[in-house]
Amino acid sequence: MRRRRDTLKNPEQELRVFRMRSLLAVLVVLILTGLLGGRLFYLQVVQHEVYSTRSEKNRVRVEPLPPTRGLIYDRNGALLAENRPTYNLTLVRERVDDLDATLALLVELLELPEEEAKAFRVRSRQRQRPFQPALLMSDLDEAQIARLAVNRHRLPGVEVEAQLLRYYPDAETMVHALGYVGRINAEELAGLDSGNYAGTHFIGKSGVERFYEDELHGEAGLRKVETNARGRVLRELGHTDPVPGRDLTLTLDSELQRLAVELLDGRRGSIVAIAPTTGEVLALASVPGFDSNQFVTGIDVASYRALQENLDLPLYNRAIRGHYPPGSTIKPFMAITGLKEGAITPGEVIYDPGYFQLPNDSRRYRNWLRWGHGRVDLERALAVSNNTYFYSLAHELGIDRIHENMTAFGFGQRVAHDVQGQSDALMPSRTWKRGRFNQPWYPGETLSVGIGQGYLQVTPLQLATATAVLANRGEWVKPRLAQRIGEHEVPVDLPDTPADIELGNETWWDSVYSGMEKVVSGREGTARRIGGDLEYRMAGKSGTAQVFSLGQNEKYNADELKERLRDHALFMAFAPVEEPEIAVAVIVENAGGGSTHAAHLAKAMTDAWLLDDEAPDSDEVREALEREDDRVAGD
Repeated sequence: MRRRRDTLKNPEQELRVFRMRSLLAVLVVLILTGLLGGRLFYLQVVQHEVYSTRSEKNRVRVEPLPPTRGLIYDRNGALLAENRPTYNLTLVRERVDDLDATLALLVELLELPEEEAKAFRVRSRQRQRPFQPALLMSDLDEAQIARLAVNRHRLPGVEVEAQLLRYYPDAETMVHALGYVGRINAEELAGLDSGNYAGTHFIGKSGVERFYEDELHGEAGLRKVETNARGRVLRELGHTDPVPGRDLTLTLDSELQRLAVELLDGRRGSIVAIAPTTGEVLALASVPGFDSNQFVTGIDVASYRALQENLDLPLYNRAIRGHYPPGSTIKPFMAITGLKEGAITPGEVIYDPGYFQLPNDSRRYRNWLRWGHGRVDLERALAVSNNTYFYSLAHELGIDRIHENMTAFGFGQRVAHDVQGQSDALMPSRTWKRGRFNQPWYPGETLSVGIGQGYLQVTPLQLATATAVLANRGEWVKPRLAQRIGEHEVPVDLPDTPADIELGNETWWDSVYSGMEKVVSGREGTARRIGGDLEYRMAGKSGTAQVFSLGQNEKYNADELKERLRDHALFMAFAPVEEPEIAVAVIVENAGGGSTHAAHLAKAMTDAWLLDDEAPDSDEVREALEREDDRVAGD
């Protein structure tokens, strides 16, 4: 039995197996150790710079420093747009573990209503550059800041940062001239310089703020900071200061602008005033307005809907985008055109029976005075606003020459240098009508254009600009809103200024001026009621623009019409006649006759500018208007 057990067990073989297994284990350990050593060598030596840089980036972060936006002043140094300190809520998506949970917590802490919470969530997901903070909310109050501070440990990637926020002291008065800034949206972000706008959350949206965005914005700076594992800043390692935006001084006079708004007294309309010799826009008022400060931080849904649904269209800039038939305010420009083209002479007299008829046409184009003015020359035609005279002149000129010369005054053109969003309105022509309606131009349409009706549409800015060119005896000075950018003056001679209007006889300007003076100071002048106490020579022209067309034998009766179907009141003027310092255009929607409801406003503007009069309050203006007849002869 013993010999049999010895044959079953072989110690030598077991030893050899053990030795082989031990050797194999040692070899595996050596190979693994070699691989680990090689990997360590690769990481520590070969890839040293790569991983030390990554480590540094985890510890050190470069943060953009947004520049301070330039301030905006009026011509007298009054502050129109300033920067006020505020606190913004920002979020870096890449540092947030659970975005939905974080947003839900923020909505709860900030106590946001449902509509604002929805907009809040949309802003958090707008396209943003990696690791750039997205602006969620501006102008946090103290209670909101306190609640966020207490819960800071629950909000990784969320920061409350101090920043300067745009503020407009005279928001409703200046909004349509200045415009406003607002949050940068995704579309704007795609077209911006990523470096220069890093850290900037706001951009000019309209008006001066948008046109001069590059000058007002400045150049971004940066700082290098050390952070902990949670991304909190521990200390600053380096700093490059941002370059602040340049301050902007406008040509606007804030007192004159305020007067223009007060004179309109809540009625829909616009007043534009320009210094003829320099092109400086002194006032650019559109009523009603709105509080632009609401748009800086982000207007709530209910307030924005209320503005959109308001029938008076407060968001609409009537001064530069409102389209109105100019009515009889077009007649001085028609007179200049007639003299220039040789269609009339200053002393030429026509007989007005109360209407004008085209050859071989039975239709009568009525004068506003149905029995006519009898014998009428150029000056009297302007003073009494005789339609028959200008029907005849328009027929003699034809639409082609009218179009060419009216365009030379700026009608149908974008006339100003730096007025963002201005419309070119409409100076009709044969080509325009063929393209728009595929119809020929008819002679009767020329007559309508000749008295400022029909297809012809102008903006208040265009009318004021044309009045300034008229006051300058045809010399063009392009209107502008900026007087100084930083320390540099904006030149009077601007690029793309239209060519001057030259007449064969310089005394023809005087003939037109004389007729316009008689409008306000003559015995028959349509606006003679404002001329009794003038302390300077004023040349003006009233106008009444129809909102809808009357039939040939129909008579206008304002009392029988709804308010929004009544005529618009217009008046244009410049003064003093000998050396014009101000040109004004006034449009009051659905107010009636221009001589009654617009002339007083123009006079108040010229008085304030030339005589340094204190602005009359709205009650005084309203009482003056109520003393007039509801409708004055002519316009």
